[in-house]
Amino acid sequence: DVQLQASGGGLAQAGGSLTLSCAASGIVFNDSAIGWFRQAPGKEREGVSCIRPADGSTFYTDSIQGRFTISSDNGNNVVYLEMNDLKPEDTAVYYCALTADGVLRLESYGMDYWGKGTLVTVSS
Repeated sequence: DVQLQASGGGLAQAGGSLTLSCAASGIVFNDSAIGWFRQAPGKEREGVSCIRPADGSTFYTDSIQGRFTISSDNGNNVVYLEMNDLKPEDTAVYYCALTADGVLRLESYGMDYWGKGTLVTVSS
């Protein structure tokens, strides 16, 4: 079975940093693309960033450009999302998801597998 385990959420002050981890198992990691998504209270889920471990290609949504960095540890099948200069509007449940076709995308409907979310709360 494919499993994704997200961790690293918590409470941070505005301007602070957190790093999320997503550990994948049960799938050929390097052939896939892994994305981070978030859902704030009362809002729709949005794509934040994605990476293709095979070549390190990445993609970011505009609102976090320059503040968040996605990376992968291919040997351990882990994807990280380093979040810096956090803002209260970054408060959300963050999910990692995987698409087996390796296509970089930030649309939820294109993802094949989802992990449980991890809550990030940023206080002002």
